[in-house]
Order: sequence, then structure tokens, then C-alpha cells
Amino acid sequence: MKQVEIFDATLCALGEGPIWHPLRKSLIWFDIMGKQLLERDIYSSQAKKLNFDDYVSAAGWINENELLMATSSALVKINIDTGDMVKIVNLEEQNNLTRCNDGRTDPYGGFWIGTMGIKMEQKLGTIYRYYKGELRKLFTPISIPNSICFSPCGKIGYFTDTVPGLILRVELDSAGWPKSKPEVVLDCRKDGLNPDGSVVDQDGCIWNAQWGASRVARYSPNGELLTTLEFDVPQTSCPEFGGDNLSTLFVTSASVDLSESQLQKAPMSGALFSVKTNYKGQKAHQILLS
Repeated sequence: MKQVEIFDATLCALGEGPIWHPLRKSLIWFDIMGKQLLERDIYSSQAKKLNFDDYVSAAGWINENELLMATSSALVKINIDTGDMVKIVNLEEQNNLTRCNDGRTDPYGGFWIGTMGIKMEQKLGTIYRYYKGELRKLFTPISIPNSICFSPCGKIGYFTDTVPGLILRVELDSAGWPKSKPEVVLDCRKDGLNPDGSVVDQDGCIWNAQWGASRVARYSPNGELLTTLEFDVPQTSCPEFGGDNLSTLFVTSASVDLSESQLQKAPMSGALFSVKTNYKGQKAHQILLS
């Protein structure tokens, strides 16, 4: 693997939700606390930004111009080029204590999205799945939902609650709904690690960003540590494979809650990083609204 580079120097308070758009050939990501969507293709020198009134955190692609995007009160269809939005379904719209967090589209076209306390209150969150017009609760209560990702075969879903630090796996049925109780794949707490966002490569291995550890780690499907990538920022938040051959790993990061001395030591906290790897990721799955 080659050297880690800065793909975009925009410093997000809480970078999250990177998605490589296969039609636009661009990387889309979010600054949750900054209430922004950002986009940059591999040739551009500047990131495009859209600003919102609500927290925004994750999305899945519908077509070349439209995304299904999670906000703190709804799932909305947004045109990236115009900024026009249409509400698809409410998401904890009556709860002013929670916001959206990690999310990803599954191989069946369903969108998984987690919610959590705005002030990181314990056990206020839930993981939902939106699929063909239905929003259903999957797992609750959860404190900080993360690591939503899926095996290449489409039979396994993964997620974590960062607080207990367990990455879990669940079997999926033929429509993508969980059909088994979650079981532990990896206990990060025993190594003093905080599992944040994850993505699964074409070999079925899990790439997990580890908050506070300045790294992304690659694990086998059984939880065996295979390799690590080190970053010059403490708070890596979520990885995503992209680029022309899906072998570039993009990684968001955050500056939130870092002290002045920490920021002086890691001034690029909040930037978006990239590194060319010898592995290939999965193409981001398309959302099916109906």
C-alpha cells in the first residue's frame, strides 16, 4: 500500500458517511456537526458543499443526481446538483434529543441508518432499515451506532455500538432483513479500541476506523487482525473504497472534542484522507425507493 494522502483539506468537525458515487465518480461525505454535505471528484481541486438546517450524516445513491439522505428528522431525497429536497419518511422527528449517525445501503437496495443522542446520551439510539417504502426498527437501544456494512455475498450485515465496543454480525434473509440474533465478531474493548465506521472489501474483510487510535484496521470475517493503516490524526471515523478500480480507501476524520494541544499536534484533524491499496472494495449499492 502507498502513502496516506490528504484527498480534501476541508476540516470537518465530525466527518462521516463517505460514499463513492459510481455514476458521478465522486466521493460524497458529511460534516455532521457542521450540517454539511461535501462532494469532490478525483480531478477537482475544490469540494462542493451543501448546507442544511438539520444534522446530516449518511446517504445512498438513487441515480446520478439524487441521493436518499439521512437528516436528524427524516430521510429525504435530495438532488445533489440543485439542493432540492423531498421528504420520504420521518425519522424520529418528534425527538429533539437525537440525531442521525452512521448509515449504508445494503445489497438489496435497503438503507440502514442509526440514530443517537446529540450529546451522546446512553441508549437513546436505534438502527433502522428503510426498504421499498417501509421504515422498520432493527436494533434498539443503542448508544452510538456505527460500522453498518455488508458482506459481498449479501447474506451478512455488520454493525456496532461504539460504547460497548463489540462489532456484531447478523444473518440476512432473501430481502435483506435480519433473520438471526446478532453475534459478536470482534471485541474491540479488550484491546482498548473504539470501533467507528466500517466497510467490507471484495474479499469479505472488514475495514474499521478506530476512534482515538489514529488508524483503520483490516480484519478477516472471523475477526482476526490482518493489517493496519496509520493516520496523522487521532479521530478516524469511517472508511470507503472508491476510485476507478475501487482500490483507493477514503477515510473521514474529526476534530470535535480535541484540545488545543491535540489540534496543534494533529492540525489536519477533520480532513478527508486517501490511500491506494492492493485491495478492492464493493461498489456502493443503489437505493430502491419502491
